Amino acid sequence: MSNPFLTRGLDEVSTGDRPMTLNGTINRTGVLLVICLCAGDYAWTHGLSGGAILGALLGGFIVAMIGTFKAEWTPVLAPVYALLEGLVLGGIALFYNIKYPGIALNAGLLTAAVLFVLLGLYASRIVKVTDGLVTGIFAATAAVAVVYLVDMGLRMFGVNMPYIHQAGWIGIGISLVTTGIAAANLLVDFRMIEDGVRAEKPKYMEWYCAMGLLITLVWLYLELLRLLSKISGSNK
Repeated sequence: MSNPFLTRGLDEVSTGDRPMTLNGTINRTGVLLVICLCAGDYAWTHGLSGGAILGALLGGFIVAMIGTFKAEWTPVLAPVYALLEGLVLGGIALFYNIKYPGIALNAGLLTAAVLFVLLGLYASRIVKVTDGLVTGIFAATAAVAVVYLVDMGLRMFGVNMPYIHQAGWIGIGISLVTTGIAAANLLVDFRMIEDGVRAEKPKYMEWYCAMGLLITLVWLYLELLRLLSKISGSNK
């Protein structure tokens, strides 16, 4: 499936005595969002250094990886991940907002709008998340991951991939595509959560699924920041 965090957990965790519920997962997601927003506000108001942001980013990645293999630990790991990613988002958003005032709030509003629109489309079954669609989203996400990894590797040697970080129409088009792929992952996350509830997975999977959904929302917010910054840059 598209979100490997959710997929691994739901595939490998057996049915528990106290099953997860949809309301429980929603509540856990709300808790993580509050933690993330509070941490983001702290980073925004205190102005974290680049080293601190990088440390929080690496810490969040490590926590996510541990959670992937230890789903039963996510009641503790998920809040830690939300805290670390909040620091990352707050620091990065402040950087963008200094250059393009108002961009951080606009990206946040767009992220919320995309979440609720896609949730409505999924709940009403206007958009049906078939196995074929899931496979397509997974392939697209993997392709984006490979491009980003190659770009990171090249930048270590002082080489920049063309267009990815540029504000021209090609760069904007690339960001539109990657933002769309990030948004599409929400649909897969919704299906994974619904499948987990239907299969009566253990109660702690509410935290696991909430953490997986937050991972997608963090990615979507960052992609929207990049997209809006390119649009703003091209208008100057």
